[in-house]
Amino acid sequence: MSKPSIPQGTRDFNAGVVQKRNYIFHTIRSVFELYGFQPLETPSMENLDTLMGKYGEEGDKLIFKILNNGLDNPTKKEQAIADFDKILEGKNSKGITERALRYDLTIPFARYVAMNYGQLTLPFKRYQIQPVWRADRPQKGRYREFYQCDADVVGSQSLLNEIELTNLYAAVFEKLHLPVEIRINSRKILAALAAICGGLEMLIPITIAIDKLDKIGLEKVKEELLNNGLTTNQINTIEKYLLINGTNDQKIIQIKNLLGDNEMGKSGIAELEHVLNNAQLISPKSSLIIDLTLARGLNYYTGIIFEVKAIGAQMGSIGGGGRYDDLTGLFGVPNVPGVGISFGVDRIYDVLEELQLFPDEVQKGTKVLFFNLGEAESKKAYELMQQLRNHGIASELFHENTKLDKQFKYAEKKAIPFVIILGTKELAEGTCNIKNIQTGEQKTILQNELAQQLF
Repeated sequence: MSKPSIPQGTRDFNAGVVQKRNYIFHTIRSVFELYGFQPLETPSMENLDTLMGKYGEEGDKLIFKILNNGLDNPTKKEQAIADFDKILEGKNSKGITERALRYDLTIPFARYVAMNYGQLTLPFKRYQIQPVWRADRPQKGRYREFYQCDADVVGSQSLLNEIELTNLYAAVFEKLHLPVEIRINSRKILAALAAICGGLEMLIPITIAIDKLDKIGLEKVKEELLNNGLTTNQINTIEKYLLINGTNDQKIIQIKNLLGDNEMGKSGIAELEHVLNNAQLISPKSSLIIDLTLARGLNYYTGIIFEVKAIGAQMGSIGGGGRYDDLTGLFGVPNVPGVGISFGVDRIYDVLEELQLFPDEVQKGTKVLFFNLGEAESKKAYELMQQLRNHGIASELFHENTKLDKQFKYAEKKAIPFVIILGTKELAEGTCNIKNIQTGEQKTILQNELAQQLF
């Protein structure tokens, strides 16, 4: 019999990890609700047509497709065999697969809005905390199953939403005591760059190439642009764009000079300036930075885009998002503006671990272990244990009457700070012995004072 395993790119989480993850979830959820967002959940799987074509060619390749049920039916089986070559070529066949695991939370949200548009109070502000799946190559900080935490606003074009989401990012990372850079750019600026470098039809290949800058470097980006048909002069313009640096104000001046009178570019720059001038980051640990190399390779972004990076950690982005002013148009409800951000919980977890930023109190487990010293003793111990539980003190009774050494080892391995020893003598006197495992201090107290001693 082979050794049991789990699929590559997935993980099991023990109690300690789950408690730390819940700390992150609770922190993010509390800020979402503080900013007026309400919860939403959507199915783990969507119809394949809902997802395909929404993430660009690269994204479509990473969608986990679900095999249809009933393929053992002779008629379906015959059709599936006939269509199998299509699947191998990366095409789709409804005879073999009609559904897929969700790739992100944004497209399912857009689908939800389109289906329920007439019943929504606009602007509609929702948050969603659920797992997503991508057929990506697993590596540090990149998994095939992972959680996203999204906050989105639809039904409003106001830049107040971008300002709010910027501040929301800062508030969450302040609560997590994690210093971050909140990087912003505008797809309008990238569209203006494309317009002066071959036309708007070049926007997608240009943004896809720029999005790889951190991974493959400038020379490889230029090589990819050349392979996409751009001229040397156009590539030189893009290189000038990518080499813009300095303070936020200096970057604004340089990009204005590069894009000239392009109206799309002017609009994008004005929006960036508005957010920069009005975002009031309450966290000294967060900084707001214009990053003109930020592209967000997904096709649906139309305005300001975000990316968050942790300071002092060996990790890529831990959050991102942007404006998508016609995403619901993909589902037959056009002209519904929207903007949203996402938190990468798994990456945030890795960063907090790397920087040792999880607070000690996150590891909440059993606080008290009652030793099992016999039938009468354990019966009384159980009564006292229930009283402690009624006071919110997590307690256990060891499952069997065995050697004290074994019971002590159980407490130590589970990091239980206190043990209660209730023997024949203590049972007769109405007392119990309480021992602090960490300090070794032990004292005898009245049983009716136990809860007070442990508060």
